[in-house]
Amino acid sequence: MLRKNPTGHYPQVAQSAFIDPTAIICGHVIIEDNVFVGPYAVIRADEVDENGQIEPIVIKADSNIQDGVVIHSKAGAAIHVGARSSIAHRSIVHGPCSVGDDVFIGFNSVVFNTHIGNGCVIRHNSVVDSIDLSPNFHIPPMTNVSAGFDLSSIAKVPPHYSEFSESVVSANNALVEGYKKIANEL
Repeated sequence: MLRKNPTGHYPQVAQSAFIDPTAIICGHVIIEDNVFVGPYAVIRADEVDENGQIEPIVIKADSNIQDGVVIHSKAGAAIHVGARSSIAHRSIVHGPCSVGDDVFIGFNSVVFNTHIGNGCVIRHNSVVDSIDLSPNFHIPPMTNVSAGFDLSSIAKVPPHYSEFSESVVSANNALVEGYKKIANEL
């Protein structure tokens, strides 16, 4: 469902994107080409800053927002999700936040007040809060990373995780095509 927010912003969704009918896209949201937004996802840009302004939530081309993901922002802050990035089932991305290109955020993870560099892999049940990740960091499953965490103890992304991330993007691009073909049946 696409709907405007109280300030009157209405989502801008590329024709080639697929938004599941159960998803809610609200307000100042920009979704680019070939993006897949799965069932029960919520992408909501509706909180204003102290000046009454709202920065957009932008989802770049070929990314996928899977089932039950919540993307929201505090006090109108911007959220940017880069191209070919995957945000897996039930994850939360809360702004202010930026996610680079070719990033994988695993199941049930939380990302808040951070910049995630290109090519990072954040595995399931992890939290990244108030600390920026340089490109190609690998956050192991169930790891909490926050301000003051020693990032030198974290390895770079192993090649097989990069390959997995690419396969998820490819699978979701195929889903966009498939669901677009049967859209009138949903």
